[in-house]
Amino acid sequence: MPSDYNGTWDMVSNDNLEGYMAALDINFATRKIVSMLKPQKVIKQDGDPFTFQTISPVLKYECSFKIGEEFEEVTKAMDHRKCQSVVNWDNDKLVCVQKGEKRNGLGTPDSGGRASSGANL
Repeated sequence: MPSDYNGTWDMVSNDNLEGYMAALDINFATRKIVSMLKPQKVIKQDGDPFTFQTISPVLKYECSFKIGEEFEEVTKAMDHRKCQSVVNWDNDKLVCVQKGEKRNGLGTPDSGGRASSGANL
């Protein structure tokens, strides 16, 4: 049975975030600023529909989606790329896969993922 993620979550760690941003060719200053942020996530879950609110001193961002349905997302905290994302359950873990064009428009689309499970996001 999928977990209940309703509530307010505090960021504890972001493993390899800077390496991930470097691979996306995000500039040095932005990588340093984003890596230092410890945003809160406010999650509203009603079955498969979710709303995530990301709140930090310099950013407020909201994203709504339904499990298993692709949706357009903008990477506002990093480099404002548009990407197509889809979130699915993997047991009690939420797994998000993003596909988007590279920021400079060159090369192949990039993709990334993130996972959340149990008491940790």
